[in-house]
Amino acid sequence: MVFALITWQVAVDGPLVAADMRLGNLLQRNSPPDAVAELLADLGNLAVAVPVLAAAMTYAVVTGGARRWVPPVCAALALTATGLAVTLVKVWLGRPGPPGGTNYYPSGHTATAAVAFGGAALLFSLTVRRPPYWPLPATAALLTLACSAGLVWRGYHWPLDVVASWCLSWVVLTSATAAAVRGLRGSWSADTETSAPGASAPGASASESSSPEGSSAEPSGQARAAAPGRRGPRRGGPHAGR
Repeated sequence: MVFALITWQVAVDGPLVAADMRLGNLLQRNSPPDAVAELLADLGNLAVAVPVLAAAMTYAVVTGGARRWVPPVCAALALTATGLAVTLVKVWLGRPGPPGGTNYYPSGHTATAAVAFGGAALLFSLTVRRPPYWPLPATAALLTLACSAGLVWRGYHWPLDVVASWCLSWVVLTSATAAAVRGLRGSWSADTETSAPGASAPGASASESSSPEGSSAEPSGQARAAAPGRRGPRRGGPHAGR
């Protein structure tokens, strides 16, 4: 809803756009040193964000269990879908940016940082064996906010450009998380059914599968009692206490 509201204001050049530009100019005049702001803005570069997501995808594939490919595929599709959506909205609206030119809404760097770092946090959260899990999404959110601030401080984007990318990235990440968890739950259910008690192992003989104890090699108690020449256990012998 927030994304729709901002997009509508940008499309009709509403009063929210004028306030956004005033806020952007104010933030640029009170920005930290250019080197710091530039470093933060670079967090949204493909050369920085994509390798982080690729490393998390590799880790998930190596350490994951059954259907280990599901979360990495969801993360990759999320980043691809985000890039496509941002490009379409940019071309559709053609909003001018602080440096001049057009196609600045929404911020592609902010969306890349949010989905790449958020996707990496998702992949690590699904494979980490011990809690707490909150530092991972918290770190992703902090890096995204830092990138957004750097973009506004350096005058590359207006504040509403980055806010719109937050909203878009949130929708994409929650959808990817739901798809990944759903896929993993399906694999866990399959593993549970396979390892359930009473399930016959592959290659087991018909006699083994039909036996109440899973094996027909050991005779029953009545058969042992009726077997000739077989003695019962002695009681009270010298080793009876062991």
